[in-house]
Amino acid sequence: MRRAPVISAISALALALPAAAETWVSYTEPTDRGLQWSLDSAYSYRDAASGRVVVLTAIGKVGANPRMGPSGPGAADGVGFVYALDCKANTLISMGGYSPKKPLEISGEWRSAAPKKADGADDAALMRRACAAADSLPSR
Repeated sequence: MRRAPVISAISALALALPAAAETWVSYTEPTDRGLQWSLDSAYSYRDAASGRVVVLTAIGKVGANPRMGPSGPGAADGVGFVYALDCKANTLISMGGYSPKKPLEISGEWRSAAPKKADGADDAALMRRACAAADSLPSR
């Protein structure tokens, strides 16, 4: 029964992303190849059941047009992940990922998955950016 709200939210996301392409916020510095991770601020929310902050991330190339994917999970211009973050414990759970060859699939059991400690510069940057606005996020 818990899958229905997640599937509904992801379906709404797929329809809303093309109109909300300007909501990507970078959270890493560009690499030497010009790649940069960003999160979709319009998609971020607090999961009511777990209290975790849920974020959609994508990698993009600085200076490319379009700069950031995806037009929708699984679209030809997107590679990324959906994470559930515990800002207080500094842990995250990967809910699913997507690429042009793989549409987004959210695990129905993600709430019971073992969280992993946020480690490395990219995880730390994601936690800082996403958790800074956690108190103002809507609950779903």
